[in-house]
Amino acid sequence: MNLQSRPVNQPGILPSVRKVEGREWWLWGLAVAVTLVLTIAIIALTFPGIDLHREKLYALNLREWARGLTALVLMFDLYTIYQHLQLQRMRRQLVERDQLFQLITENAADMIAVIDSEGRRLYNSPAYEKILGYSVEELRATSSLEQIHPDDRVRVMQAASKARNSGHGETLEYRIRHKDGTWRVLESRANVIRGSSGEVERLVIVNRDITERKRAEATLAHHAFYDGLTNLANRTLLLDRLGRALAMSRRHQDFNFGILCIDIDGFKVINDSLGHLAGDALLIQIARRLTASLRRADTVSRAPEQEQDDLIFAGTTVARPGGDEFVVLAEELRDPSDAVRIAERIQSKLASPFHVEGHEIVVTASIGIAYSSSSSKEAAGVLRDAEIAMYRAKNAGKARAEVFDQAMHEGALKRLQLESDMRKALERGEFHVYYQPIVSLESGRIAGFEALTRWQRPEGIVNPGDFISVADETGIILSINRQLIIEACRQLQMWQRAFPSNPPLSLSFNISPKQFAQADLPAQIGQLLRENGMDPHCVGLEITETIAMADADKSAALMAELKSLEVAIEIDDFGTGYSSLSRLREFCVDTLKVDRAFISKIDTDPETYEIVRIIMMLAHSLGLEVVAEGVESETQVALLRQLGCEFAQGYLFARPSDVETVSKLLAQGSRFAVESRSKAASISA
Repeated sequence: MNLQSRPVNQPGILPSVRKVEGREWWLWGLAVAVTLVLTIAIIALTFPGIDLHREKLYALNLREWARGLTALVLMFDLYTIYQHLQLQRMRRQLVERDQLFQLITENAADMIAVIDSEGRRLYNSPAYEKILGYSVEELRATSSLEQIHPDDRVRVMQAASKARNSGHGETLEYRIRHKDGTWRVLESRANVIRGSSGEVERLVIVNRDITERKRAEATLAHHAFYDGLTNLANRTLLLDRLGRALAMSRRHQDFNFGILCIDIDGFKVINDSLGHLAGDALLIQIARRLTASLRRADTVSRAPEQEQDDLIFAGTTVARPGGDEFVVLAEELRDPSDAVRIAERIQSKLASPFHVEGHEIVVTASIGIAYSSSSSKEAAGVLRDAEIAMYRAKNAGKARAEVFDQAMHEGALKRLQLESDMRKALERGEFHVYYQPIVSLESGRIAGFEALTRWQRPEGIVNPGDFISVADETGIILSINRQLIIEACRQLQMWQRAFPSNPPLSLSFNISPKQFAQADLPAQIGQLLRENGMDPHCVGLEITETIAMADADKSAALMAELKSLEVAIEIDDFGTGYSSLSRLREFCVDTLKVDRAFISKIDTDPETYEIVRIIMMLAHSLGLEVVAEGVESETQVALLRQLGCEFAQGYLFARPSDVETVSKLLAQGSRFAVESRSKAASISA
């Protein structure tokens, strides 16, 4: 194989060179021939021994013949010079094209090679050394196929043969070895150089290094099916493999699989307290531990007495569909109880502390299990069944596993139906505001109301406990509350005008968890108050203790924004959560509402009475007012007055009622009977 020091002429230049050379030889041959003929003619005319029969050449004399022939010679010489100049111009153009081709090939990013009909290298551009690391001498010492991957050589030879036979090359991708031993991917296309008779003499091959592009494509393909954080299968790949397992179980009755949906308990608290980077680091460690717990030959050990009959199944897929949720697909289970043992192993592996950024973190997991025998016929349905079981596990106390059954399926369908009914009820205006009076224990008069949502269906009122939590989880509560806040504000203004008092009647609204999670809640409340012309001093926002303390710092900032609207901030169900009274000052709280669980026992349980007394004493020391919820007896009223409680609400005074009932109550000027402080003291004694 010969490697020339400069490139061979590019396709098109070689035939042009041959054409110029042929034309040049023809021109010189014609010049010699014409010159000889004319020279002989002149000699013949001027040679003394030749008789030209002067009587026949009456129009011309010898001098005129000589001049004519000389003119012909001159004209032909001029023509020859012109043709020579044209050939010189064509030669310069060919040289320039040859130099341009050489410049392009030597500076091109693509590798350009020329091989003959036998596959021998005639030329390799300098890009070969830049991209593949081979010098000219190293390429000269090897064949054109030696660096090509053995698995790709046949395809390359077939492509070259096809190009020679058809005269048209096709784009081909193949692997070639770099000098350092790694493999690069080239995109190649061949063009033919034909000879004078039209036969293919050479191939010009242009190779482009597409290794990085192929890596990028592989990365994109990987990201399409794998989670970017943990490198586990994502939801798309999980559903694909779950669909295959489901199809296999339909074809083979003895093929069983289990799907385990794993949710990390309390992850949001960890994420919010330590930050998202720490949360991501924890998720990575959890993913590794999950994978390791199922890796050992995909074996799930049985009880000690069954160790000789370990359960071995063919495939396990560990996936992270999103957030803090993981899914395990275990195939070829012998028995449904095997999935339960997998869940037990996972919980055992996760029980050991994790070390993240200097913190020791202990986590638990709620696991939902669904089997191939699930009623769902599609992969998404089976996964949904496992998620339903997981939510049941969380609601049952967390750190446990639940197996999906038909009752859960029916419950899920009932929930979906309830959600659909609520959306329709919102459109039909079936949600209404009921008002429960809040009574001043000093005067016995109604000081304000708590606005409560009621769903009035044609068949009757729906228990709030049956739909409020679902409405909040689905976000429907946002639309319901907005509609009812507008209705309640307008009604309160009508009552304030009809029944003036000092201070005027007030109204309290419950803020749901979904509402409180919205960063623009203060802006929403402010807009509603302005649109309805509501005095913010007559409005109280009730936030449960549990919601407020979920993220104390964030809650404090949000409540400070709400307080800037000049509304009252009330902590609802106080005493049932885990807050600290010292944080109430940070929350800009105005009122504590003591939960009915304490008020109901205040007159029967001395310890409960003492708890309520301490709560009120500390609340008053912080300048807070207290509202007692769930008051049902006069004895409870007397004790609350003794403790200095300002307000109370409960069935003793009135149940939550519609507008007509409350309007009649206000019109009657009702003043509820409350015991004096002195009598309350005697009752306590």
